Amino acid sequence: MVAESVVVHVEKLKAKLREYNYRYYVLESPSVSDAEYDRILCELQNLENKYPELIAADSPTQRVGAEPLKAFQEVQHKVPMLSLQNAFNEDELIAFDKRVMERLDLVDEAQYVCEPKFDGVSISLRYEQGVLVQAATRGDGAVGEDITQNAKTIAAIPLHLRGDNIPEVVEVRGEVYIPLAGFEKYNIEAAKRGEKVFVNPRNAASGSLRQLDSKITAERPLNIFCYAVGELVGIDLPESHYEILQLLIHWGMRVNPDIKVVTGITECTQYYNEMMIKRNSLPYEIDGVVYKVNNLAQQQELGFVSRAPRWAVAHKFPAQEEYTKVLAVEFQVGRTGALTPVARLEPVFVGGATISNATLHNIDEVQRKDVRVGDTVVIRRAGDVIPEVVSAVVEQRPEGTRPVELPKKCPVCGSDVVRGEDAAVARCSGGLYCNAQRKESIKHFASKTAMDIDGLGDKIVEQLVDEKIIEHVPDLYKLELSAIANLERMGEKSAQNLLVAIEESKNTTLPKFLYALGIREIGIATAKNLAQYYGELEKIIAANIEELQEVPDVGPVVALYLAAFFRQQHNLEMIDKLRQSGVHWPAIKVQSKDLPLSGKTFVLTGTLTQMTREEAKEKLEAQGAKITSSVSKNTSYVVVGSDPGSKYDKAQKLGVEILSEDDLIELLNP
Repeated sequence: MVAESVVVHVEKLKAKLREYNYRYYVLESPSVSDAEYDRILCELQNLENKYPELIAADSPTQRVGAEPLKAFQEVQHKVPMLSLQNAFNEDELIAFDKRVMERLDLVDEAQYVCEPKFDGVSISLRYEQGVLVQAATRGDGAVGEDITQNAKTIAAIPLHLRGDNIPEVVEVRGEVYIPLAGFEKYNIEAAKRGEKVFVNPRNAASGSLRQLDSKITAERPLNIFCYAVGELVGIDLPESHYEILQLLIHWGMRVNPDIKVVTGITECTQYYNEMMIKRNSLPYEIDGVVYKVNNLAQQQELGFVSRAPRWAVAHKFPAQEEYTKVLAVEFQVGRTGALTPVARLEPVFVGGATISNATLHNIDEVQRKDVRVGDTVVIRRAGDVIPEVVSAVVEQRPEGTRPVELPKKCPVCGSDVVRGEDAAVARCSGGLYCNAQRKESIKHFASKTAMDIDGLGDKIVEQLVDEKIIEHVPDLYKLELSAIANLERMGEKSAQNLLVAIEESKNTTLPKFLYALGIREIGIATAKNLAQYYGELEKIIAANIEELQEVPDVGPVVALYLAAFFRQQHNLEMIDKLRQSGVHWPAIKVQSKDLPLSGKTFVLTGTLTQMTREEAKEKLEAQGAKITSSVSKNTSYVVVGSDPGSKYDKAQKLGVEILSEDDLIELLNP
């Protein structure tokens, strides 16, 4: 048994080392010499070697790396790690500020926190009872990889939070990077050893964090700046983002010293210009600055679009540029059917990387810039990351070049290429058939809002396609137990359950089936409108563009995509195969064009007691009403239950008529 005095002494040594780390990495004001730090660390190591039962996961000695992993495990982020919208010039920044002001109905200028945008790798650090228990990469924002062993080797990451007011659980978000001096030193030493050198610090940081052997990570000069929190349990959040940053510092996290609170977009621009000047003298790379609305209540009100917050924007620095020649222009088909022109280039070194391909974004950009095969062009890495063609050097253009034209047929499947009026992006109309889109079309088809095939997740779909077990959506209904039981993470029981779910999905509804087809611009609400208007799939297929526009909420763009989809013979063949496989739906009653609530828009907020909000939505839609999620001047009524949110306040401000639950019931049952 270990004497109590030894236990107390070990805890004192650990506390000292944590404090020294805090002063060195966070305050950048070392309080002891390196020799003194090493002496105390050595004393702690000796005691832990003598009494192994005293070794804890949060001990400063546990940073040397652990046994190599065979693979990284997935981590589901409790709170998604969001990406940022970009502003590449002052006009885009002003437009961002205008949107913030309008959405918040602000009279005075908004307050922002300005931060350098680090060119590193985003990670999330999870602390429970103050102890680091997990570190994860950003991944796709929802799911990342477990890099706990590697993160523990980074001295600037505390293994145990310091100070008081420690939460039960907190996820700290940060950016791991390699300082420029450390990067240069590492490359020099690697070259001497005959090892691979890194092209730039970001690649070096990313590669270091994804080492299966954490002992290798421990040898890399990694550092971190923390900038936000995700999940937080046990204490209340402060009122502002800046106060969160101060709280992180209090807990021992490293926060960038150049962060600043400003008022209004003019001061944001001043900060941007200051950081532009300071950029080349910083000991680490930044590729822009980030502006975040400071008030957390305002952040919540602004909300999100896709996976990006409306309350933040990254203002990118001008990119580095070089000259090269265009060897060819090809059109790539993305997973959503978008055709993207790509320039094949003579390889050129730009911004720390060799570039041989560059995006031309869309056909409008190609024509606006008049980029042709054979041209000398200016290449830059937009935001220092994505290579793009800036412009053509017309004076050096060879004779006989011709403008690039948008293909009429998809280069992958031969379907018609469709482009809506005034739309920048052209798309392949063979969604169910096109090989470039098939994985996404199958995933969408199986999703909960569509055919709701429980157990058919993204990874299973990718395996089924990659292993050539299925090629297109109808093949799902031909799957046999033996074909799927041997898939990764799929035993016989899971395979049987999946087959049951596939069989059950055959009994669906016309709106769900329409939505499941993945036709561009056709959401579940539009699918319902189409089904209620026509009643039968055959009538929707037979309708022309003009007739389709008679359906509520179907405009010329939606009608164009619908007509183009049903014009492709292979899409119709896919639908026939699905119906032959047993997919069916009950007859639907055609909705009267003169329903009592036609033309009225409703928003539901708060908790209803006499029916669920979904039931209320269905009853309103049955009488012709349209349901939206946000309040605007065009909203007819806001139905308010108990504990309503900000939608109730906004309705009052805009003068929108407010209905109680009793009012709603009376309206539905006159």
